[in-house]
Amino acid sequence: MALLERVSTLVRANLNDLIDKAEDPEKMIKQVILDMQNQLLQVKTQVAIAIADQHLLEKKQKENEGKVAEWMRKAELAVDKKEDDLARASLQRVESFRELSENFQQQVTDQKAQVENLKSALRQLEQKLTEAQAKADVLIAQHRRARAAGKANDVRMASGDGSKAAAFDRMKRKVAHSEAVSQAKGEIASDNMEDRLAALEKEDRIEHLLAELKSKRGA
Repeated sequence: MALLERVSTLVRANLNDLIDKAEDPEKMIKQVILDMQNQLLQVKTQVAIAIADQHLLEKKQKENEGKVAEWMRKAELAVDKKEDDLARASLQRVESFRELSENFQQQVTDQKAQVENLKSALRQLEQKLTEAQAKADVLIAQHRRARAAGKANDVRMASGDGSKAAAFDRMKRKVAHSEAVSQAKGEIASDNMEDRLAALEKEDRIEHLLAELKSKRGA
């Protein structure tokens, strides 16, 4: 029966695995619970129908058993009345209703098995639904924690990436080099100014010495 196969699939479903594989765990677990509730209603309906069919078959079986007893009494009466033809006809009816009774008995047995299968499926599905409803919030919370932990690990791995660290070191060296170049340029500019002042002072001393020499020489 397709219904029992669907129920079996739901009962065997591992909620943890379903949540781990789902893109949207909350939506998935709600859908699973909804599917279980729908199947539960269908199974309850089928159980009621199966029980009704069982009662109908049992009624038919009893009716045929009653017919067997009734025609047996008629056969006995025909024998008592020395009516062998009527007795034979009555016994034929006895055999016919007995066969029908045995057929209904087999159907009743099969129907009882079907009812028990449906009841068992109903109990299992009710248990699975209760489990799913009880675990839904816990499983979703666990998945959220796992997802958050995964993201945290991704961040830690990204922050520990050697290539990014190397790039950062290169940037630091580049900035330090730029600062050194700027400082060197400043020092060069300062040296040029000092050299020019020193040259002027030297020229002034020379002129002063020349004037003293000319004064001494009476020039």
